[in-house]
Amino acid sequence: MTVSAAQCVLVTGGARSGKSLYAEALIRESRLAPVYVATCTPYDAEMEERVARHRLQRGDGWATIEEQRAIADVIARESAADRAILVDCLTLWLSNLMFADADIEAETTALVAALAAASGPVVCVTNEVGSGIVPENALARRFRDAQGRLNRTIADAADTVVLVAAGQPLVLKPAPVQPEIRL
Repeated sequence: MTVSAAQCVLVTGGARSGKSLYAEALIRESRLAPVYVATCTPYDAEMEERVARHRLQRGDGWATIEEQRAIADVIARESAADRAILVDCLTLWLSNLMFADADIEAETTALVAALAAASGPVVCVTNEVGSGIVPENALARRFRDAQGRLNRTIADAADTVVLVAAGQPLVLKPAPVQPEIRL
């Protein structure tokens, strides 16, 4: 799969499933100038190490913009026909919004508008967090529910949605043609 001129792609999956690697490959294959929008705030040494590994993994040639909350503004400002933007990731972005007690619905609406208006491709990475057990505390349940709503909203707005599981991409949208099964 390749990304086209003004396409929005949502890449989702579980932790360490290969989402970021897949999304980075999509951006590289576009042959457009790559822009990486990092939403992570490294609060400890382990997160700083993860950020450093991601930078090494991407290699040279990527413009990196660290923005924990105003990603709609970054997309609006940085989007161009000769650039491909990778937002990694919406899950950390949502966490940042929740910790800031921001209006998540308004921020999501702004993000959807920025994605629709983008002049170049935008690939967003997110996590599927609702497939496990019900979290034991109210904050974790609130986050899981908000993440599910965010993922649905961005998937509806995206041209393409890809689920990555065990390093294998499965295109969910547009829906693959299903063979007719007769019993």
